Amino acid sequence: MTIIKKYSLYLIFAIALVGTLVSIYFSDILGWAPCVLCWYQRIFLYPLVIISLVGILRKDPQVHTYITPIAIIGALVSLFHNFLYWGIVPESAAPCQAGVSCTAEYLKLYGFVTIPLLCLVAFVLIIILAFLSKKNYENK
Repeated sequence: MTIIKKYSLYLIFAIALVGTLVSIYFSDILGWAPCVLCWYQRIFLYPLVIISLVGILRKDPQVHTYITPIAIIGALVSLFHNFLYWGIVPESAAPCQAGVSCTAEYLKLYGFVTIPLLCLVAFVLIIILAFLSKKNYENK
């Protein structure tokens, strides 16, 4: 666990960067149009690449205070998106009334891994790693 704490900011950067590049690949290369909730999730994911990189370069012990709120809001949007996808929340509650549906199925790995689920996992991992980053600086 200590090595994960030590490199938690690097892992946050990697997760945010991969998520950003994959979302750009899906929309710009594969031509999969993102829904409104996907755009909101991108709004919260993309800045984490820059924030985590600046935190790494400046060795900022407080970078978790910038990352955590953004990741929590992104995770909540993603959780709502997953609830829509799973049918827990009715599609009439979705902001995706015009254009691409928030429940459009572009990707389904292993029968259950969807783009909204991947995004939720990314945000949850970032939140956990931000907490570990805080603990890492507290122990120094």
